[in-house]
Amino acid sequence: MTCRAETQPAPLRDSIGKGPMNSFQVVAIAVCVGLNMLDGFDILCMSFAASGVKADWRLLDGQLGALLSAGLVGMGLGSLTLGPCADRWGRRVIVLLSVALAGLGMLCSAAAPGFFTLLVLRVLTGIGIGGTIASVAVVVCEYSPDRWRATALAVYATGYSIGATIGGALTALAIPRYGWRSAFAIGGAMSLLLLPLAWRRLPESLDFLIMRRPPSALRSVNALLASMRRPEIAALPEQMAATGRAATLGSQLALLMTRTTGLLWVAFFCTMAGFYFIVSWTPRLLTAAGLSAKQGMTGGVLLNLGGIAGCALFSVAVARADALRLLMGVLIGSAVLSATFGLAMTRLDASLWTALLLGSIVNAAMAGLYAVGPPLYPTAVRATGMGWAIGIGRFGAILAPLASGGLLEHGWSPQQLYYLFTAPFAIAAVAILVLGRLGGGFPMDSNNAAVSASRAARARVY
Repeated sequence: MTCRAETQPAPLRDSIGKGPMNSFQVVAIAVCVGLNMLDGFDILCMSFAASGVKADWRLLDGQLGALLSAGLVGMGLGSLTLGPCADRWGRRVIVLLSVALAGLGMLCSAAAPGFFTLLVLRVLTGIGIGGTIASVAVVVCEYSPDRWRATALAVYATGYSIGATIGGALTALAIPRYGWRSAFAIGGAMSLLLLPLAWRRLPESLDFLIMRRPPSALRSVNALLASMRRPEIAALPEQMAATGRAATLGSQLALLMTRTTGLLWVAFFCTMAGFYFIVSWTPRLLTAAGLSAKQGMTGGVLLNLGGIAGCALFSVAVARADALRLLMGVLIGSAVLSATFGLAMTRLDASLWTALLLGSIVNAAMAGLYAVGPPLYPTAVRATGMGWAIGIGRFGAILAPLASGGLLEHGWSPQQLYYLFTAPFAIAAVAILVLGRLGGGFPMDSNNAAVSASRAARARVY
């Protein structure tokens, strides 16, 4: 089918934002969901291997804690550093390099000779995963029509829970038969199997091509437009190109350093702190509260199964409701269910059902963060903005489990910890409320009608 050349630049963004979603866009988003599964798989992979690693190398609890935190440290570093690289050199190339780094890091971890080597490899693997998730969320945002953007981002976030569930099932089967190293071998193989799929099916950002104008940008843009059955363009839009060339570090920082960025950082930090406390400590704390080890593991599995359901329900609901308002609601629900779980955790039936509900609501909160984040940023700093927000959130994810361990050593009960971690979710809800009342705050691309409409809608809601 031959498409006529588009002579006006303005309809280019609108043709995607206001048009239908075709198979090319669906496949691109599906690839991004698959790449996000690496995050969930890697977290559970190390958790399941921890006991075997400790026994084989006779590690102290502090050394084991360092291994468990190293991946999160790497993810934070990867999000903070590789997000800006994606805005400068392209989302696609950074994602491919990051996936390769994560896969090689996992495979090498399977052959690690000792503690220090594995510690370094865990950080490198985390850097690869952090660089991946910072950029693929942006690709999902830019290839989704306005009507389905928040839903697509929420579906993307579901990849974490799916990866954690699949990773947990595979490693639980493999470790008893082949040892702890098999967990990393499986993770590395899955990562490298995704790499050729991402090479073939992950598109470069149209907005990046127009803003930065790399070599053959026009040809690349028209190839992408043809794949989406959109009209070709005769020349790159000059207004956006000029903006991209004029972008400097100072102007990019000016786009980022606003009240909205601060509020988004608070929301990411607090939500990830509460989320990673729950997913990291729940199996062990259920056992400490009086349940058996098997029952504690069952609670952990139910958290992840609930997460799949919670993200799926959020993705449906966000197509019919304002994303910020919905996110605020699930954050409040996360605070309430965290306290409820503390009350119920000594009784088997009540604790398992509550774990399922808690997993649903906290994973929906994570999906909400990814749904509201990317559309707030203009193209020039979108990957940087999301990378920094995710990186700040990862530091919350690192600190919360460490602080929980210290509080347990000082005599806190498991129930008290769940009561304490109602606070991060409540603070995140307040940050989202204030963000909604501000109506955003980021300067936008001049032709980004989708973001304009989203902010106008939020202003009416709040």
